Amino acid sequence: MPYFPQGMINVSDQARDQVMHLMREDGFNPESDFVRVGVKSGGCSGLSYLLEFDKQMHQEDKLFEDNQVKIIVNKRSLLYLLGTTLEYSGGLNGKGFVFQNPNAQRTCGCGESFAL
Repeated sequence: MPYFPQGMINVSDQARDQVMHLMREDGFNPESDFVRVGVKSGGCSGLSYLLEFDKQMHQEDKLFEDNQVKIIVNKRSLLYLLGTTLEYSGGLNGKGFVFQNPNAQRTCGCGESFAL
């Protein structure tokens, strides 16, 4: 499996810890399974993020690894996500994963959708 350079998609320490915890809790192995990150149509800004665990990599997927997390992204989503950092926020406004995407020109208040 070809790996792509670090910096393409980054994972903060807090997001790494939460991803590994949730993967184990859901029966996934962080050492061999993947976090699938993608973009789909929808959301209040036009595009929304997809984040799920996966045991299989498909032919159209690209593989990244940052901060001990294996990330797969399909080719269609890749250009939207280059340079994105996956963060985890556990503040008073709620807990959840947050995408810090330098490509987004507009985001919605919930942080789950964006526009280019």
